[in-house]
Amino acid sequence: MQAILEKIKESILEPMNKMDIIVDSVLWEKENNYYYLRIFLDKVNGLDLDTIVEATNIINPIIDELDLIQEEYILDISSKERGNEDE
Repeated sequence: MQAILEKIKESILEPMNKMDIIVDSVLWEKENNYYYLRIFLDKVNGLDLDTIVEATNIINPIIDELDLIQEEYILDISSKERGNEDE
């Protein structure tokens, strides 16, 4: 799975860089009975919701086209800050 996550990260780096967005991490996690593909983004001065939605609209078709994950999953794209609330 790590190779798949790296391929996904490589594929979204350039379009996110064009938006001055940093791809912080790409994770595969199971929570309860659901699998999540979690992508954490960051940006100097932070990310607002509109920017996350715009990034999601770019990332989602890229992942669909790659078609690397056979299992059903939920795509969760969020700000790095949100992902680190527990730390």
